[in-house]
Amino acid sequence: MTSPTSSDVPTYRSPLLDRPGAAEAQGPDSAVDATGVAWHYGDPLREQRAAHDGTVVVDRSHRRVIRVAGPDAPEFLNNLLSQKLDDVPAGFAAAALDLDIQGRILHHADVLRTGEAFYLDLPAADAVTFLGFLQKMVFWSQVEITEPDLAVLTLLGSLDLPEIDTAAQRDVPWSGVPRRDLLVERAALDETVAALEAAGVQLAGLMAFTAERVRALEPEKNVDLDDKSIPHEVPAWIGQEGRPGAVHLEKGCYRGQETVARVENLGRSPRVLVMLQLDGSAPEPPAPGSEITGPQGGRALGRLGTVVHDCDFGPVALALVRRNALEREDLCVGPVAVNVDPTSLPEEAGEQAGRAAIDKLRGR
Repeated sequence: MTSPTSSDVPTYRSPLLDRPGAAEAQGPDSAVDATGVAWHYGDPLREQRAAHDGTVVVDRSHRRVIRVAGPDAPEFLNNLLSQKLDDVPAGFAAAALDLDIQGRILHHADVLRTGEAFYLDLPAADAVTFLGFLQKMVFWSQVEITEPDLAVLTLLGSLDLPEIDTAAQRDVPWSGVPRRDLLVERAALDETVAALEAAGVQLAGLMAFTAERVRALEPEKNVDLDDKSIPHEVPAWIGQEGRPGAVHLEKGCYRGQETVARVENLGRSPRVLVMLQLDGSAPEPPAPGSEITGPQGGRALGRLGTVVHDCDFGPVALALVRRNALEREDLCVGPVAVNVDPTSLPEEAGEQAGRAAIDKLRGR
């Protein structure tokens, strides 16, 4: 999925790019949302490893933050997005999707509920259209929608740290290394990172975060999905007990819900997001957006997304792969052999209620 081009998307450059060794994403790495922040600080694999041995802080200040407040804010957002937000307590953290009428994904945002407001953050390229959508849907709702000058910092690893002054923070429920997102005043970004470093936290680039995101099977919409993608292609986004994901399966009406309900109760998505292991002997990694095929080419069996070098697994990627090709051992992206990591295969939830009811009516 290509990020929209808009003169309303400002050019951003983080002050942390002035740190020694800071390097921006280049070539295929720049396909992910990385503009304006450091891809690494000179030793990306060691930076990722530090998230498993201690704690790192990742600069994600290129993201935009939207604040929705007011007495009607919970119901307002609940009516528009895929997450159940009308009765969540302060401290609630999850993700949410804005879908079109056919259930295709338009926007994906991380959500935090505080005592006073909701904070939603998403890539800068998507923020203009998402903010416009929210503003157009206000009508008579008593809500205030603003863009506070806040920046996102992400902690990965041990979260047993001294208290840090922030505007808000959330512990993120994902399947990767422990993660906490901090919302800080943009003017205090450098100062906050310095305070974290004084507490023993190491600065790591966005490449380290991206590798952990791939391990957690968490896509970035504009590189890992396309304009046909629906929520069930990303199993981690479907809420389950103890994991809110991005889609609540038992909430009231919102745009695109019919597709979500139909797939949940009657079918499976034709494609699913998985992690690929890439042939590390290839001279160049394949580019995001490339087709996945058999060894002789032919019909596309999937679409390659984020590609990154992992400190343990070497070159890996996220990909949307057709379900009937998940078990194949001869998948390729051009000249590069790839294999679906078996630990990333979706766990099927057993018999679906809607399908069982239909079979019963048909006497099966």
